[in-house]
Amino acid sequence: MPKHRIAIIGLGMAVTPHARSIVELSDRVEVAYAFSPSESRRKSFAEKFPFPLADSLDAILADKSVDCVEILTPPNTHLDLVRKCAAAGKHILLEKPLEITTARAVELVEAAHKAGVTLAVMLQHRFRPAALKLRAMLQAGEVGSIVNCSTVIRLWRPQSYYDVEGRGTKARDGGGVLITQGIHTLDLMLSLAGPIAQVRGYAMTSSVHRMETEDLVAAAVKYENGAIGTIDATTAAYPGFPERIEIVGERATASLVGSDLVVAHHDGRVSELKTEFGAGGTGADPMAFPNDWHRAAIADFLDAIDGKRQPLISGRDALKVQRLIDALLEAGATGATVKVVS
Repeated sequence: MPKHRIAIIGLGMAVTPHARSIVELSDRVEVAYAFSPSESRRKSFAEKFPFPLADSLDAILADKSVDCVEILTPPNTHLDLVRKCAAAGKHILLEKPLEITTARAVELVEAAHKAGVTLAVMLQHRFRPAALKLRAMLQAGEVGSIVNCSTVIRLWRPQSYYDVEGRGTKARDGGGVLITQGIHTLDLMLSLAGPIAQVRGYAMTSSVHRMETEDLVAAAVKYENGAIGTIDATTAAYPGFPERIEIVGERATASLVGSDLVVAHHDGRVSELKTEFGAGGTGADPMAFPNDWHRAAIADFLDAIDGKRQPLISGRDALKVQRLIDALLEAGATGATVKVVS
């Protein structure tokens, strides 16, 4: 099978694990172009990776040999770029989140669908080996029916992080801790424990940060299967701690902490999967993690194109976590119990 030719659009903070992963998948994919409208970013990227640079987006769209793209630009640019790339027949791997609002995200997903191109979303926590093992154990019935699932996301971002223009704003990012940081763990939580029916809680900007959007969320949730749980998310917890998903089942309790898993079974057995990675990205450097999970997500994207199937995390699948975030923020603003749109 011939190699895929991919273009990387957006050369900011998120690009390094993507570029490293493509290098490691060089038997399957080659970079045709790397592009940013910023000349300084193109120059800086070229010093790290030996990929051809494009001077314009139009050059990428016009090149029929390019069959797929990675879009790694700020969230508020995603809809326009997806429309253009989909219209040009390019398959798309999109950095999270889909867009700054769910309405725009739905438009984006529909644009890709109507064009008949594959749309995958980079929510790489699902590809952590411990997460894959826990999913397999849940599917095999080893944990039993879930009665509780609670998630703790206690990260640290210094004020200097939010002092960068656009960071933590509704206009560029669409929100704060939930849509920018917590979305990875919330997506993983939903993929493991199933959909949430309703939420009730609080969302606020703490005195730790000067920013427009929320950096602190605490909520109680009820899952569609009747299980209950909590969500605790913040970027104000110095120096940053591994994200934690704890699932209580009828046969075992599972603790997924960062990239490590411990399952305590009722019969006394303990199943474990420990890695050398820890969590990564929980503190002041949000990119302090290995690229292994990105590589797995990109490989799945290529497999989906080759197999003419949906990727593990499709655009429609990514809408689920975006709608949960909407409900959490609405609950925080109104004090009401909010139903999650399915």
